Amino acid sequence: MSVALELTRCPVCDAADVREIAGADDLTAEAEELWAFHTRRLRADTPAERLADRVAFSQRRPYRLVQCVECTLVYRNPRERDFELEKTYESEIIGEDVLQSLFETQRASYEAQAARLTDVAGRAGSGLEIGSYVGGFLAAARKHGWNFQGRDVNERANAFARKQGMEVACGTLEDLETRHRYRSVCIWNCLDQLPEPRRAVRLAAALLERGGVLAIRVPNGAFYAALRPALKRFMAPVARTLLAHNNLLTFPYRTGFTVRSLRRLLEDSGLVVVRTFGDSLVPIADQWTRRWARIEERGLKQLLRVPGAAGDAGAALSPWFEMYALRPGRGQS
Repeated sequence: MSVALELTRCPVCDAADVREIAGADDLTAEAEELWAFHTRRLRADTPAERLADRVAFSQRRPYRLVQCVECTLVYRNPRERDFELEKTYESEIIGEDVLQSLFETQRASYEAQAARLTDVAGRAGSGLEIGSYVGGFLAAARKHGWNFQGRDVNERANAFARKQGMEVACGTLEDLETRHRYRSVCIWNCLDQLPEPRRAVRLAAALLERGGVLAIRVPNGAFYAALRPALKRFMAPVARTLLAHNNLLTFPYRTGFTVRSLRRLLEDSGLVVVRTFGDSLVPIADQWTRRWARIEERGLKQLLRVPGAAGDAGAALSPWFEMYALRPGRGQS
């Protein structure tokens, strides 16, 4: 089925001045490299459904990637229309065994995120996660004393999360109707896929109580932009490995936030950024991954986490990063 594309200005700062990061031919070549990379690391009898989020992604491959000269955001231009994007995630079908595997492999990462959130917030409280998917973070947050609810557009994922005892609802941030104010709103691995990130952040900020925390985790567009040229040079094997193990090869995201662009977006929404944390992609190796490849992934991601605690500078060097921002209390700014 064909999907109509539309030209757009920068989704963060609305600027029109951009530089091209990758064109159609570049991204086609990356797709071929990604298949070769994972074919070598996966068992020959790997089921097709286990290729999800390795070589098969919810969104189609970008036609062209650009970087905003003003705020440094990396984004698709042209891009899919908003309503088509939402339909993509609503209709995505993933098997029960794959959902269970995701829930298990991501558990340690979500435990660490829940601990960081509690540290920033100062105490646990009520929370809302947008894009809760299989409910892994909801389970981790519960262990840290939080009372989180989840919200996701994919009802199959919601049904799985409910089986794990999580409280989830089907829908978007835009159609949420509540007067409740939360100690925290979290948008993990999701803001980069939303059609209107500026609107999403403003809506999320409005749901926070005074002193509440908005926590966001995104793939680092600057990391991809910096390594992309190396794919055509002598450092190509290193660049390919770093990008592929972090789901950045072919950049299967609508938006590639950088530390600078996400900070700008949060501050423009009246929030105060208090912490950034650089990280790598959550583990994706499973029983279908060859043993040496599991060891390779684990070691590489441990090394990539080393600079992560060094604030904005460390996060800027990481393939993924988290940013925590507070809604100011009365008399604060």
